[in-house]
Amino acid sequence: MNEIFPTVAINTEAPPAPAHPGGARGPLGPASWYARPAARHWTAPPAPTAAYAFHAALPDYAPTRLVELPSLAAELGVGRVFVKDESSRLGLPAFKALGASWALHRVLAERGGATAGATGAAEPVDAGAGVVAGPAGAGAVAGAAEPVTFVTATDGNHGRAVARIARLLGQRAHVFVSRGVHPEAVAAIEGEGARVTRVAGPYDLAVREAARAAEDAGDGPGAGSGSGREALPTVLVQDSGRPGYERIPGWIVEGYATLFAEIDAQLAAAGAGAPDLVAIPVGVGSLAQAAVTHYRAPAPDTGAGPGPALLAVEPEAAACVLESLRRGERVSVATGDTAMAGLNCGTPSSLAWPALRAGLDAAVAVSEARAARAVRDLAALGVPSGLCGAASLAGVRAALTGDGAADRRAALGLGPTATLVLLSTEGPAANPHGQDTSAHGESAEPHGSDANAYSQTPDPYEPDTRHHEPDSHLYGPGSTPHGPATHPEA
Repeated sequence: MNEIFPTVAINTEAPPAPAHPGGARGPLGPASWYARPAARHWTAPPAPTAAYAFHAALPDYAPTRLVELPSLAAELGVGRVFVKDESSRLGLPAFKALGASWALHRVLAERGGATAGATGAAEPVDAGAGVVAGPAGAGAVAGAAEPVTFVTATDGNHGRAVARIARLLGQRAHVFVSRGVHPEAVAAIEGEGARVTRVAGPYDLAVREAARAAEDAGDGPGAGSGSGREALPTVLVQDSGRPGYERIPGWIVEGYATLFAEIDAQLAAAGAGAPDLVAIPVGVGSLAQAAVTHYRAPAPDTGAGPGPALLAVEPEAAACVLESLRRGERVSVATGDTAMAGLNCGTPSSLAWPALRAGLDAAVAVSEARAARAVRDLAALGVPSGLCGAASLAGVRAALTGDGAADRRAALGLGPTATLVLLSTEGPAANPHGQDTSAHGESAEPHGSDANAYSQTPDPYEPDTRHHEPDSHLYGPGSTPHGPATHPEA
């Protein structure tokens, strides 16, 4: 089989990035910062919108919280700061269920020809509104000949989301887990009934192994009658695209669009209007692709200016999008150890890359200590965030404070009245790495070589009791700027 990622690993010093306005690098250093202000004027093709209606019809759906934090706005010298809290999404501690649910729905609908809607009546696949009804949704696909095994690779959250949705639909999941995923996260995937294969290597290797397993199993009745093959029809459901495999990753990206539709409604309810900057934690870039597609889509002719600045945030140990932007082409990087396990990816998705190259304003790489500090600070402000989710705050702090901050603010087009939206993509339960941190912001929990000491542990995902700082405001559709959200916390 062909290599999934034919690009060459990068270990040498990169050539200088292009100068402003094509691109600029600030005093954060060539390995930590890249900006291209011209991206704000690029227009993306219109995106499909059916996933939002699909999610809204799910029995367990509710918009996740958008929390305003005035103390962060004061610290960062901007007008308003909002954090999108994805610590509980469709019963899971991260945003990934949005993409997994829509992708599995589309796969099963196409295989069966129709899906059962909320009333149980068959609906055409193209209607986009077929619903699989939560835990009772097993067997909701009409006409499917037999169950399917969904195969995927994960560095944490995506694998559990695929396993959960597959279980609710009466299907099976086989999840390849990369080195460095916390044992409790692995146990949670197994707790969804998935078969788990541990890979003694980084995320990119797990992606390759998952793709090989799906290819070897084939896709059809009788697949698996040979040696070592899956006993059921098998479908690869990966959130990282590669040449020749982009349709299902595209559905996953479409699923993430629901998050941004919610933000639009919540900001409007808060009287905040459109954001001036959105900070996005980045692994392979699928969520960032959804952000670019949403915010760079053609806007109604309202006389409004360009859309918000879009800032990608990655760990210093795995900054594949930053390096690709600097080089002007999609490249792979050799990843190191990071407690930001869900962002420890070495190659941007081929599907995401054209949108990222054209539509991202800037990218920044952050240290473990910055991310750990952001986790603690968000928790103190009433936002339970994991290290990957808190990376957005760490990245905004790196961009807007310290030496060279004035130039970086100018590149992002931010003034003192700017509105910032930070995506906190996971809660602490999603990635237990580094949740015990020292006073200096360093993880007290070993990772790297010790990360493969997997063990069976109880499911750690229990509902948490949240305390919110008095100056925090929660916005849901229909809420007021200084009143409670009208929807239950999701």
